[in-house]
Amino acid sequence: MYAIQTEQLTRVFGRFTAVDKVTLNVEKGSIYGFLGPNGSGKSTTIRMLCGLLAPSAGRGRVLGYDVAGESEQIKANIGYMSQKFSLYDDLTVLENLAFYAGLYGLTGEYQRRRVEEMLAMAGLTGRHDELTANLSGGWKQRLALGCAILHKPQILFLDEPTGGVDPKARRLFWEIIYGLAAAGTTIMVTTHFMDEAEHCDKIGFIFEGRLIADDTPGKLKESIPGILLELRADDPVLLLETLEQQENACLDVYLYGANLHVLVLPEQADAFEAWQPKVIRPSLEDVFVYYVKTRRKEMRP
Repeated sequence: MYAIQTEQLTRVFGRFTAVDKVTLNVEKGSIYGFLGPNGSGKSTTIRMLCGLLAPSAGRGRVLGYDVAGESEQIKANIGYMSQKFSLYDDLTVLENLAFYAGLYGLTGEYQRRRVEEMLAMAGLTGRHDELTANLSGGWKQRLALGCAILHKPQILFLDEPTGGVDPKARRLFWEIIYGLAAAGTTIMVTTHFMDEAEHCDKIGFIFEGRLIADDTPGKLKESIPGILLELRADDPVLLLETLEQQENACLDVYLYGANLHVLVLPEQADAFEAWQPKVIRPSLEDVFVYYVKTRRKEMRP
């Protein structure tokens, strides 16, 4: 059963196509990672799914509601959080929670209980009178999440939620996300952190508005052809330039930190013995590089 379904979903701004015929399915209760560089169409897709932006073409349904004609029903059943946190710095922690509770129509004892639960979830119990502006990035992040899920939404959209916070805060945030998914909440999260994407049930790579890959992390890694070698060289840039000039020397080659990653056919591997190559399993970053380069080749005239 799918919580989110799109078919050829498209958004055009003037002559610029921000989202280009995206078709995807997100299962209920799963974590779907939506990855891509800045400007690739991630946020525009999320805005259409949240009912904030009408598609130019194609179709989409969220919890069975049409994104074009039933946006109000969608908004009532989702939670949304962005990197900007959407908090009011001049309000206290409790005042922010109370404000969002009012927006969602929570009242009486149920509102009080949900606010207390969100304070506990965010680790802010006893700090409800603290001004939000005085909180660190990690605390603000968890408070913003609490505001987004006060009404127990069936789907939670997270648009670059961990940008600008330290690694420890990111880990704490994801522990909360895993708990929400385990309890049945469907989560769609955009991120450029590949380590976060590793823990998603399914991943979609979007590039220049197009969905160029869509599968589980394990299957995406298995989809790369050939053998991936890691080479160490005194001058990796020079070696990169040399290999790029040698036609048919390898399937692909690119810098990876201080090393080179070289994708080869089995029969090509022996040619790299001089660099004492290490056979490695592709990371999601390797997968993304492969699909982006493949897409660029397809687009060449």
